Amino acid sequence: MLLHDKIAVVYGAGGAVGSTVAAAFARDGAQVFLAGRTLDKVRKVAEQITGEGGTAEAAQVDARDEQAVERHVADVVGRAGRIDVLFNAIGMEDIQGTSLLDMPFEDFEHPVATAARTQFLTARAVARRMVARRSGVIMTITAEPSPAANLGGFMPACSLVEGLWRSLAVELGPHNVRTVVVRSAGSPDAPGVEAVSRMHAENNGAEFDDSEWGSHTMFGRLPRLAEVAGVATLLASDRASAVTGAISNVTCGAFVDL
Repeated sequence: MLLHDKIAVVYGAGGAVGSTVAAAFARDGAQVFLAGRTLDKVRKVAEQITGEGGTAEAAQVDARDEQAVERHVADVVGRAGRIDVLFNAIGMEDIQGTSLLDMPFEDFEHPVATAARTQFLTARAVARRMVARRSGVIMTITAEPSPAANLGGFMPACSLVEGLWRSLAVELGPHNVRTVVVRSAGSPDAPGVEAVSRMHAENNGAEFDDSEWGSHTMFGRLPRLAEVAGVATLLASDRASAVTGAISNVTCGAFVDL
């Protein structure tokens, strides 16, 4: 197992990405601590994992609340002794479907401010514990920077997160703590991705056709949630111990790394 005896924390664990990654971590041997704003959703994920023989615990945590994040991280370390892996799948609460020229500044700013606060607070809290042990990997997920209209502040928010992870890599590297971004192109089996795609199609006066999803990529399709989780599991493991400050291209060839 790639993550045997690892302690992993997943924020945003009630969502499609977070729950899939958490389950993948557990299947590969990690003990997972799941957190999210809606406890019922997180508990269901934990129950599914334990029902499959994994080890998972759920907690209600608002990642925008600095003290709540600090309490949760301290509680995990107090009970498990350490944190080996952090994976952030926290929603940005982005507002799409309106031209930037017509969008109120507050709508544009919201996902940027949300991403800045939640990603920073969770990463900082966990990184402080990892630095003390000189071990760990801090992970998050963003989307590919393809030019597209009416995305609001979503892409600026993703760019902010990737920049933060690069900065963390520089500061944490001397302490043997890694940072990795999993950059996806959106997974067709994630309900939120389908909803946004339908909305954009309607706004463009077109019918939504999921058969055309990913037709622009090299594979002619988009990455499934399980594929994203598989890459995350590998990068979280000791087999990727030389990888840090990296943005992993998990887009089925939506763009080419330079």
